[in-house]
Amino acid sequence: MSLAALAFPLARPVLHALDAETAHGLTIRALQALPLAGPTAAAPGLAVEALGLRFPNPLGLAAGFDKNAEVPDAMLALGFGFTEIGTVTPRPQAGNPRPRLFRLAEDRAVINRMGFNNAGHAAALRRLAARRDRGGIVGVNIGANKESADRIGDYVEGIAAFAHLASYFTVNISSPNTPGLRGLQSRAELEQLLARLNDERARHAHKPPMLLKIAPDLREDELEDIAAACGGGAVDGIIVSNTTLSRGGLRSPGAGEQGGLSGAPLLALSTRQLARMFLLTGGRIPLVGVGGVHDGPSALMKIRAGASLVQLYSALVYQGPALVTAILRHLSAEAARLPLASQRGSDAAALAHHGSSGT
Repeated sequence: MSLAALAFPLARPVLHALDAETAHGLTIRALQALPLAGPTAAAPGLAVEALGLRFPNPLGLAAGFDKNAEVPDAMLALGFGFTEIGTVTPRPQAGNPRPRLFRLAEDRAVINRMGFNNAGHAAALRRLAARRDRGGIVGVNIGANKESADRIGDYVEGIAAFAHLASYFTVNISSPNTPGLRGLQSRAELEQLLARLNDERARHAHKPPMLLKIAPDLREDELEDIAAACGGGAVDGIIVSNTTLSRGGLRSPGAGEQGGLSGAPLLALSTRQLARMFLLTGGRIPLVGVGGVHDGPSALMKIRAGASLVQLYSALVYQGPALVTAILRHLSAEAARLPLASQRGSDAAALAHHGSSGT
C-alpha cells in the first residue's frame, strides 16, 4: 500500500474539518512532497488497448483534481492506469468567487462551480515538459477562457500548445460552470469545432487521440446528434460524462448550491447516458465512463455499459487512495473469470433504459 493510502485515514478528519478547496490544495502539496515512483505496471488481465495506446489498467483519474499538471506522476504511482490534467485554458483565470467547492457528505457527492480556474497553458506546458521522460499516460483536458471572443479558437490553441506532450486530448465542452459553453454540444457548432481541431491536429507530427467530454443532462435527440457528429473519425473517443445540474434525492445540507454535481448520485444517470451512447455508436467509438464510480462493482458497471476505460475523482475525497487498489483487485478478479473486453457493453441495452430520474 502506498504512503498516501496509509496516511489518508489519519489525515481525513483534519482535511474534512477544512473547507473543501483548502483541503484540496493541501492534498496537492502533500502529493508533491512524496518520493516519485515509476508509472503503473500492467496488472495481470487488466491491460487495455484503446485509442491507439496501451493502458496498464482501465482506471484513470478524471480531470479537475490536477488542474495545473502538478502531480501527474504521484497519481500514476497510486495505481491509476492513466491520469488527466486540466481543464487548462490558454490564459490563466481565477474562476468563480469562493466558496465554490462543496462536500455533500451524506450523499458521498461534491458540488463545484469552480469556473475553469487554472494557471493557463504556459504553466502546464512547463510542468509536462519537465516530466515527459517519465512515461505513463497523461491526458490534457482543454477548455476555453470565460471571456474569450473566440472559444473555438481557444480549443485550437490547446491542440497547438500540447500536441507534442499530451498522451491524448479531452475537449471539455460540457462544464456547467462557464456560461454558454454547453452550447458547443449542438450539432452545427460541434461539427465546426471538431473540424477546426482536426485541421490543427493534422499540422503536427505527433497526433494525440482526441476525446470529447459530454454532459449527462442531454436529451436522446441531442445524444443522437453528438453520436452523428463524432462519427467518421471526427473524434477518437467520447467521455461520458461531466457533472450534472440535476439534484434529485439529495439529503445533505448544501444540496441546493449552484454548480455541477458529481459523486455517487451521478452513477445512474451517467451510466444510462454511457449505455445509450454505446448503442448509438454501435460500439465503434471507444468510450470512457465517468460519474459516480466509487467501488469495484460501479467500475465494472461502466464497462458493462460500454466503457473501454473508466475514470473517477469525487470518491477519492471520501475514500482516499486505497480505493484505487480496491477497484483494481475487483476488476482483476472479474477479468480472471471473463476478460473485461468480453464484458464491454454486455449490459448496455438494459442500462440504457434503467431508471427515469437524473440520479
